[in-house]
Amino acid sequence: MAEMLLAERLARAIALGGPIPVSQFMAAANAHYYGTRDPLGVGGDFTTAPEISQMFGELIGAWAADVWDRAGCPPVAWVELGPGRGTMTADALRVMTRAGMTPTVHFVETSATMRAAQAERVPGATWHDSLTTLPDDLPLIVVANEFFDALPIRQLVRRDGAWHERLVACQDTLFVPIAGARVPDTIIPPALLDASPGAIIETSPASVAIMADLSARIVEQGGVALVIDYGYDGPTVGDTLQAVRGHAYANPFEAPGEQDLTAHVDMATLRLVATASGARTYGTTTQGAFLRALGIDQRATALGERVAGDRRRLVEDMGELFKVIALTHKDWPQPAALAA
Repeated sequence: MAEMLLAERLARAIALGGPIPVSQFMAAANAHYYGTRDPLGVGGDFTTAPEISQMFGELIGAWAADVWDRAGCPPVAWVELGPGRGTMTADALRVMTRAGMTPTVHFVETSATMRAAQAERVPGATWHDSLTTLPDDLPLIVVANEFFDALPIRQLVRRDGAWHERLVACQDTLFVPIAGARVPDTIIPPALLDASPGAIIETSPASVAIMADLSARIVEQGGVALVIDYGYDGPTVGDTLQAVRGHAYANPFEAPGEQDLTAHVDMATLRLVATASGARTYGTTTQGAFLRALGIDQRATALGERVAGDRRRLVEDMGELFKVIALTHKDWPQPAALAA
């Protein structure tokens, strides 16, 4: 019934107002999807790095404790954006506590279902619907793992010698992408102006807005932020919008709200936004290189053969696809495992 209600709502909006932008379709679908279920694990639709192995969260905790120690051990707030079940923070806190780092914990999460799961793993956390209510009186240690990829994207498609907004239409209850109105050439990166017919450019105004807010807070308050996600350094062409359901890829325009919609993250754009705000940026590197530099091989050896497969998934299977960047206040030290 929930699926039909959302699909009917979108179909009605399209019938009354015409085709809608891909960004609007994705935002509505993901708001319903994440607000009505726990999508993680074997019984869900996908598995994130923290759910694969404790090593991931432990190494993030060690990374945070190291940069905090070299910054002079100030009082800080730990912030995770889109924290899943709270698994990464729980694993990171064990390491940070042993290092003498005891931050207040803040989760940016809107799903009541996920908040309940997070409360079981991290008692005492404070929840926020957005960045606007985060503490503003002390440095922030922010981690966003597989957060930006779920934010809505805008797509432009090359057709008839021009670029057009990509829209979602509805035909006989089926949602299909179409080319909409032409957009000005001035908004297209010069190198992509004459791309091949059918080429697609993706941007994420929502990601830019959140990164601008986040980096402004780091510049004002101090601290560091770490972003780990499916990613690339743009600008480039390519359609990365995808859906995952039951651990398998699906048509992203089917069953809105019943499957996870994601798109690859333009790390170069996020770095540019942070730099424009006055933050220092580091990366881009791959997740595999990042975890190796933090000592995942040694940690896996210490834990024994049972984690060999987990290490392979984190470092090899996901190691190249996932990218890592960081940003810091100008007076904070360069974080480990990332080059300027």
